[in-house]
Formats: sequence, structure tokens, C-alpha cells
Amino acid sequence: MRYRKLDTDGDYVFGSGKHDFLKDSPEAVGQAVLTRLKLWLAEWFADTSAGTGWTQAILGRQSENLYEMTLRQRILETPGVLSIDEFFSNLDPNTRRLAVTATIETIYGSYALSSGELRV
Repeated sequence: MRYRKLDTDGDYVFGSGKHDFLKDSPEAVGQAVLTRLKLWLAEWFADTSAGTGWTQAILGRQSENLYEMTLRQRILETPGVLSIDEFFSNLDPNTRRLAVTATIETIYGSYALSSGELRV
């Protein structure tokens, strides 16, 4: 598995040749998970069935079970993910922010996802 690295703003990294890529590592799978979670359903013109159902199953007046199940399913369907070892979410209705933290087991080892990486 090979993914181009992203900087702290979520932009592609260029200029360092092969060092601009994550390859066969937990970080590569973690970036794939984060990229999949950030893609909204129908956002990608080439495949409008791809994406996370943020407006359909997560945002608004959804039950905690529904949005957690949606996020877990999206994570587990990412190539390279074997399992979710830990999963925590906290929805603050006053600020309307969803904090998500997870530890996933990948084909290359463990990776910790944090809501600092996932901004909704």
C-alpha cells in the first residue's frame, strides 16, 4: 500500500521524491481511513456512491448507535484494516462537535486515529 503524505493542512506533500509517500505502514492505512472518513457521500464525481454518509447517518438528530456504527463500518471497510481495537466518540450538542478516537489494527501494525485529524 502506498499513499502520498499529507501535511498538517491536509495538502499533498511534494519535493522529496520517494520520501513524500507512506508505504506498507500503519500510517499509510491510517491515512487511507482518514481520507475515506473525510470524503462525504456523493462528493467524488467519478463515483457518487463513495463516501461517508455524514448528512444521512451522522450529523443532525441521529442516535449515537447509528453514527458510531456508520463510522465503524467505514473504518473496517478500508483496505488494510483488520480490526478496531478501541473506539470512543463524544458528541457535544452545544458545540455540535463530534470527537472520535480509535485504535485500529492494520496489516502492518497498530495505528491510533484521533479527532484532531478528523474535523467534521
